[in-house]
Amino acid sequence: MNDLEAGVFTDNNHEDRAHGDTPKTAHQISDDSWVHAAAVLITCNNSAYILGYSQSIMVHLGWIAGVVGLFVATALSLYATTLPAKLHQLGGRRHIRYRDLAGYIYGKKGYYILWLLQYLNLFMANIGFIILAGSAIQGVYDLFRDDNALKLSYCNLIAGLACFMFAIAVPHLSALAAWLGVSAFLTAIYVVVALGLCIKDGIKAPARDYSLPGTQVGVIFMMIGSISNLFVPLNPGMIPEIQATLKAPVVENMMKALYVQFTVGVIPISAVTLIGYWAYGSGTSSYLLNNASGPIWAKALANIAAFLQSIINFHIMACPSYEYFDTKYEVKGGALAPKALSFRIKIRGIYLIASSLVAALLPFIGDFIGLIGSICVVPITFVIPNHMYLTAKRNLNSFQKLWHWFNVIIFSILSVAATVASVRLIVIDSKNYKLFGG
Repeated sequence: MNDLEAGVFTDNNHEDRAHGDTPKTAHQISDDSWVHAAAVLITCNNSAYILGYSQSIMVHLGWIAGVVGLFVATALSLYATTLPAKLHQLGGRRHIRYRDLAGYIYGKKGYYILWLLQYLNLFMANIGFIILAGSAIQGVYDLFRDDNALKLSYCNLIAGLACFMFAIAVPHLSALAAWLGVSAFLTAIYVVVALGLCIKDGIKAPARDYSLPGTQVGVIFMMIGSISNLFVPLNPGMIPEIQATLKAPVVENMMKALYVQFTVGVIPISAVTLIGYWAYGSGTSSYLLNNASGPIWAKALANIAAFLQSIINFHIMACPSYEYFDTKYEVKGGALAPKALSFRIKIRGIYLIASSLVAALLPFIGDFIGLIGSICVVPITFVIPNHMYLTAKRNLNSFQKLWHWFNVIIFSILSVAATVASVRLIVIDSKNYKLFGG
């Protein structure tokens, strides 16, 4: 009998497994409704990243491939995210971390490989959130001062400090409940303002150029990268961690949250992406508000909202890392508990310093979207869940097995090809970049 059939975890040195069917954790779990999980998912997927999708997706795919790609990516992402959700209670126990599920199915090696991929994904996503927040700060500054004195690198450091202050005040994912309403309000601000300004500009603008920019070779590489970008806004890469916060029945509740995310939650993403491209064509900026013309107060308001919402999203994506350290060192307590507060200042401060420095060194929003999608999002959202499902479910028929293997192979090829395209783009953009000069 193998480890999967026996229902045991093969890593005997793994210390955060408690007796019973739920692993030990210092964070709050099993208390939230499916509405809370849906709000977390929608908050993640409608982050200020959506202000870059017109450029990172549509500019390099064009109308037909872009629109069809968004529809197909949404359907595939819904299917792929349901796979780990359905495996959450595999073997009669809850797997509240993605790496726990991988460890249960694959053993020690799978545990650590998934851990590395997921945390790399979340770390890179958070670098992007700092860049977004920094771009918003610079956007506000440039509205009132046109001297280029406040560099994006400095704005990224300021954004990192703001994220650090929020991380100290909010101990875990469930504690975000009140902030999710704030996040929805902030999202509505920059979505409505961006759509309003884009529609105004698009109506007044002359005929736009929608041709794919670049040389023939460049167009091919950019199209490959943009295909992986299609999946970034729809997949947070931490389904088990979000599902861990839910009350029973956890699978049914998570499915409800996912259905809301992929219906109501995709409307702002699609609207901003398509209308932004319609308004500005192939000249669309990697930060849509840079294209938009209109009242200074409206652009300032949208940038401020994008800055604040990025701070909340940073915290969501950092929570798995925070949970690991809090659990390892048995640190519990509210925002003002002395021991917990001191620990958060030290550990989360180190995490924020590392994220902020990388963001300040390499402030390329579009490039990070592509690299996140290719090297992290595609493998942990499509390749691994499909293979997990193949391994865990012994009663699949031939068609089901063929379907899952098809997904594993196709998305593995896409991941490799898109990673090459993303690295190529970063190398090109880095040639004219001066350290801390962006």
